[in-house]
Amino acid sequence: MAEHILFLTGKLAEKQLRQILAEMNPEFGYTVHQLGLTVAALMTADMIRRRLKDTFGADRVIVPGRCRGDLERLSGDLGLPIERGPEEVRDLPEFFGKKAKKLVLDRYDLRIFAEITEAPRMEVDAILRQARDYRRDGADVIDLGCLPATPFAHMEQAIAALKAEGFKLSVDSLENEDLLRGGRAGADFLLSLHEDSLWIADEVDATPILIPARHGELDSLDRAIAGMEARGRDFLVDPILDPIHFGFTDSLVRYHEIRRRHPQAQIMMGVGNLTELTHADTLGINALLLGVCSELGIDAILTTQVSKHARKAVREADQARRILFAARQMNALPKHIDDGLMALHECKPFPYTWQELQTLWREIRDPSYRIQISEEGLHIFNRDGFHSATDPFELYPKLGVEQDGGHAFYLGVELGRAQIAWQLGKRYVQDEPLRWGCAFEPINPTTDPHIYKPAGSTLHKTANEE
Repeated sequence: MAEHILFLTGKLAEKQLRQILAEMNPEFGYTVHQLGLTVAALMTADMIRRRLKDTFGADRVIVPGRCRGDLERLSGDLGLPIERGPEEVRDLPEFFGKKAKKLVLDRYDLRIFAEITEAPRMEVDAILRQARDYRRDGADVIDLGCLPATPFAHMEQAIAALKAEGFKLSVDSLENEDLLRGGRAGADFLLSLHEDSLWIADEVDATPILIPARHGELDSLDRAIAGMEARGRDFLVDPILDPIHFGFTDSLVRYHEIRRRHPQAQIMMGVGNLTELTHADTLGINALLLGVCSELGIDAILTTQVSKHARKAVREADQARRILFAARQMNALPKHIDDGLMALHECKPFPYTWQELQTLWREIRDPSYRIQISEEGLHIFNRDGFHSATDPFELYPKLGVEQDGGHAFYLGVELGRAQIAWQLGKRYVQDEPLRWGCAFEPINPTTDPHIYKPAGSTLHKTANEE
């Protein structure tokens, strides 16, 4: 027997909801019930409790996406499941089409090493604060970067403090003495050993990350790999990623060649030479580089957040590895899986056309302003008029709020958001902040529902590791 769904709505959206459901030709049965309020977005759980007298034999109830209140309690009161639908009624087909395929991005198979590049110049407390931030954003290993000709007298103290808080950590230096000290103090990994410094691996338990003895020379890397295999020790290999115009394409080829020569080797890619040294938004760079990692089976990346434009690199890499793992598991393109990497644009930024907004406006009978965007620009309307522009300043003289500072301020903020959304091709929802994916800096991560939240920390193991 087909499921029967009760859709609750308001006066303005009822006609459009019925039309969309009819066009969907769904496999379930349904009833559309208008609760007697004008705007569906103003619906609350308490209002439903007071006004809903009949559930029409429904198996579950779907309410507007912006419906506020405790739906879990209401569900208990009514004795059937109640859930929020999409915020825009136009998104209802997608809501049902993707429901069964909704993914929880809680798995990945790539580790993130996040480098604290100025560790020798930082107090231990500052190192711990930075490490906690990196871990919050998804880092698996904290890398202590050593600096040339800069003493790191408190390295052992920093390592002890990090280990006391449960961090995995690495030490990164071209000086053998730094690597020895780091390994003896308890570092889990050492960057970067080569064929002439493999003896350090005999002195400590830390896992080495191997690099070529001479830049770009894979034969020396092959010999270092053979040396570690002869020792029966774990290791990672890093052929070194070069910046654009300084060997970038050739360095990608080296990663491909190392994977061909050593199918079972664990490989690291240092992505900072692209994210830090390219003035482009790092979201896309991280997505592309981690796509290369996904195809080649690269096991770890080393990333940094030195430049201001790269200050969300760890969080972006964490989101990218989850999306790409899910896509690879499904043998699918990394598309329509999650929008956390789409900070500037959206797939469907304009849910309504200008003509549809005109139809909505003709049904409005109250003085409250609604703000929407379409491909044509910004639109603000109430019962007294419909106004459109691409610049909010053009709209102000038409709104009649010169004597109401609070209302003017509110409309100014909302029209400013709407203009940004229209210019970028983002979704705008009145009374809600614009969504910036994982590029957004949370103000209050515990209360703001529109921030990026990592889905967990499950490192998926390969069949050999399991």
